[in-house]
Amino acid sequence: MNRSEGLLLFRKVVMDKESVRQELELLFQERFVAQGFELVDVIYRKEGAHLFLRILADRVGGGINLDECAQLSRDISQALDELDIIPSRYMLEVSSPGLNRCLATQKDFMRSLNKKAVFYLSELINGKCQWHGEISKVDGESVFIDSGGSILEIPLTKINKATLTI
Repeated sequence: MNRSEGLLLFRKVVMDKESVRQELELLFQERFVAQGFELVDVIYRKEGAHLFLRILADRVGGGINLDECAQLSRDISQALDELDIIPSRYMLEVSSPGLNRCLATQKDFMRSLNKKAVFYLSELINGKCQWHGEISKVDGESVFIDSGGSILEIPLTKINKATLTI
């Protein structure tokens, strides 16, 4: 196999994984909402010799427990067995996103109003690329944080990574 054939195969595998991930997200989104849960993320990737499907879930309003994760895992496993979406062996993990969860979407930031977070930016804002503060407001294009008594506007497009802090 030459280099360009290898790249095409790599792209096909990545696209297949992404399309499976998107299909799973669509499949479980409604089921989770109907049960009072929120589908936070679907991670489908190879790690070492194993393929992992990680489902991050939370209760709407926050706080999913171990028994709820176990029940969701059984429901997901049964649905996946019936639908046969994933053609190969995989390991299924269902868990909470954790206390210091990553924030990526406007919905994530809205859910985290009045909570403290750290922001890593792609561009400097007021001379810094890392900010800590309490999320005070979210609008269509920006997150506003209270950082030491002053309100700072951070455009969503400039956030590389943001996580809640404990």
